[in-house]
Amino acid sequence: MIADERFDRWMRALEARHLADLTFPEVSRALRALSSAYVERRARLDAGTALAGAGKRAAFALFYGPLHYLLIREIVRAVPGATQPGPGEAGRPGRPRTNVLLDLGCGTGAAGAAWAAAFDEPPEIIGIDRHPWAIAEAGLTYRELGLHARTRRGDVAGAQFPKSPTAILAAFTVNELADAPREALLRRVLDRAADGDRVLIIEPIAGFVAPWWDRWREAFVAAGGQDDQWRIRVELPAIVAKLDRAAGLHHEELTGRSLWLPGQT
Repeated sequence: MIADERFDRWMRALEARHLADLTFPEVSRALRALSSAYVERRARLDAGTALAGAGKRAAFALFYGPLHYLLIREIVRAVPGATQPGPGEAGRPGRPRTNVLLDLGCGTGAAGAAWAAAFDEPPEIIGIDRHPWAIAEAGLTYRELGLHARTRRGDVAGAQFPKSPTAILAAFTVNELADAPREALLRRVLDRAADGDRVLIIEPIAGFVAPWWDRWREAFVAAGGQDDQWRIRVELPAIVAKLDRAAGLHHEELTGRSLWLPGQT
């Protein structure tokens, strides 16, 4: 499949770029140091702590980026309507074609790229993140996967939303926000879903990571959405599996939980 071929090319480009000036042991040591800060305290990314140093940046891109791509790819394949044309997109009246995917807190771009690539006709991606290195890496991700995209440095809470119809993604991002901006974002995405936009929120499965989750889940379900937990077995790329073993992280399965709003038709 074309999507798999693009993924393989992206993985080769990642490995060549991030191991050009670093040895595998250096990256695996950085991954061990990064894993606690990233998995348990991802808000530190904005302060630059988690991505301080070439080793941690390489580990973030070469390990977590592919894991996120594979997880989100399987989620959007499974969630009803996540990649299918809405009513009116094949000549029927109703919601027009989704033409923009807004990736809030895009990181290296892997999550947004996975969703966009799953569409028969991928939408343009707009990736927003506060970290300058992440924005630069996201641009490479989109280009290497053959996706049309723009990147913008900025805060998720104050991000300008494009005109509808839009697919809105926040993967491993909402937990970074303080309470007031998070509540404001919830109201914004609920309003956009009421206007027809699709919204997908993804966070780690561990409850302590996102104590606000119940509030969002209730709001999404009340608006006609759904919440799911995921445990997915996939074949990891060779370099990711090697890093996983070296760092002792044991990703026998990919896990996460999601909130989905299909938008009103």
